[in-house]
Amino acid sequence: MAEAQLSVRDLHAWYGESHVLHGMSFDVQAGEVATLLGRNGAGKTTTMRAIMGLLANRKGSIKFEGAELIGLKSNRIARQGIAYCPEERGIFSSLSVSENLLLPPRIKTTGGFSLAEIYRLFPNLEARAASQGTKLSGGEQQMLAIARILRTGAQFLLLDEPTEGLAPVIVQQIGKTINILRQQGFTILLVEQNFRFAATVADRHYVVEHGRVIDMVPNSALEANKQKLQSYLGV
Repeated sequence: MAEAQLSVRDLHAWYGESHVLHGMSFDVQAGEVATLLGRNGAGKTTTMRAIMGLLANRKGSIKFEGAELIGLKSNRIARQGIAYCPEERGIFSSLSVSENLLLPPRIKTTGGFSLAEIYRLFPNLEARAASQGTKLSGGEQQMLAIARILRTGAQFLLLDEPTEGLAPVIVQQIGKTINILRQQGFTILLVEQNFRFAATVADRHYVVEHGRVIDMVPNSALEANKQKLQSYLGV
């Protein structure tokens, strides 16, 4: 197997004195969609934040395209080509949809979706371009949050619970978007609790418990491991 685009080894992280990650280790290959599955509090979001350098106290190794990220600040990590869409979405309430989209800087001289490309992918956003960002529905806000990071030119996307609390029809649309992005060469690390949704988009699934990966299930083996996953996730 080729060298992983993202390789996490023995990653530990803390919030203050609270030790949250206890040796996370996993790989993500270029062009694939991988998920971090687990119950609330397992350490999935903390892993995302640690990768992006948003935690002051972390140790271990996070290599992206062979370069070590531990020790780099979040703005330097973003400029390596990694973009983070947090669960809370981070929409600016004082800005319109189009202004939210235009806000992030380009991190690459090539790549990055134009507004026209964004609107082709998310037609709802074009219709609401002049609306205040936080006046959108939950599904439209999630589309805006994903669209905004596509503007940067990053090719490695961290998506944290993109379907949480959304109506089934919107969940299907988010799944379709993830599949389109994979076809266009993006690599995606996805945090999810719902393995039924994850099964429609991902190549493999890492099960996270107590701040470490305890299992990896290829998507092709998901059905055969359904009972085991249900015991892991408590669903």
